Amino acid sequence: MMAKGLRVAITAGAAGIGRAIAETFDKEGALIHVCDVAQEALDECRGQYPNWHYSKCDVSDEQQVISFFKDIENTLGGLDVLINNAGIAGPTGGIDQISSDEWRKTIDINLNGQFYSARYAVPMLRQSKNASIICMSSIAGRLAYANRTPYAATKWAVRGLTESLAWELGGDGIRVNAILPGIVEGPRIDNVIQARAAQEGVTFDEMAKQYKDMASLRKMVSAKDVANQILFLCSENGRNISGQSISVDGHVRAL
Repeated sequence: MMAKGLRVAITAGAAGIGRAIAETFDKEGALIHVCDVAQEALDECRGQYPNWHYSKCDVSDEQQVISFFKDIENTLGGLDVLINNAGIAGPTGGIDQISSDEWRKTIDINLNGQFYSARYAVPMLRQSKNASIICMSSIAGRLAYANRTPYAATKWAVRGLTESLAWELGGDGIRVNAILPGIVEGPRIDNVIQARAAQEGVTFDEMAKQYKDMASLRKMVSAKDVANQILFLCSENGRNISGQSISVDGHVRAL
C-alpha cells in the first residue's frame, strides 16, 4: 500500500478534487484528516467515511487554520503530508470589470490560505520521516488566462511559493511540489464554462468544446487523475522529487 500509515491533512477535502485525493490515500492505507468550509459537505463525507477526521475551516482565516492544525495534532498525533488543496475559481471578467473585493477574496483563499496551512504544518512535518507538501496550482499558473486574472495571479504565485519552500525545507527532509491540474471535469469547471459562454455569447456546449480543444488529447482530466499523481509524489516512489510543478492536464497549450 503506497500510503500505509501516512498521516495526511487535506484542505477542502470533503468534496471535489480534495475528496478524490482523500479517497485515494485512504484506499492506500493513509490516516485522513480533512477540513472544509462547507458543513453540508463535511456531514455527507462523515456519513460515508466515519474513520476519517474532520474540521470545519475557512483557510483564509488564520485563527481557523490554527484550530485545524491543533485538531490534527489531537487526532493524528503528527503529520506526514499536507495537501494544500483549498481554492476558488474567482471572478470571470475583464480587469476593469472585476471588483477589488473579488480580487482580495481570491488571493485570501488561494494564496494566503496555502501560506497559513504551510506555516502551521511545518513544525509537525519536521518530525516526519516521509514528509511532503503538495501545493495546488493550475495550468493557469503557467499559461496566460485572460478574463481570469485573480485566479491566474494566485496560481502563478503558488508555484513561486512551492519552489521557495522546497529550497527552504529540503534540509529538513520535506519535499514540496506543485500540481497543475488542467481542465478537470465536474461542477466547478461547468460553472466556469457557463460564465465564459455567457460572456462571449455562445452556448455551453460550444464553449466546452473550445476548452477540450485546448488540450492535445482533446479531453478533460478527472479528479482521480490528479489524486493518483499526488499519491505517487507523497509515496516512497517520489522520495527524490521536490521543487517541481507537475501538470496533469492532457497537454493543454493555451487557455
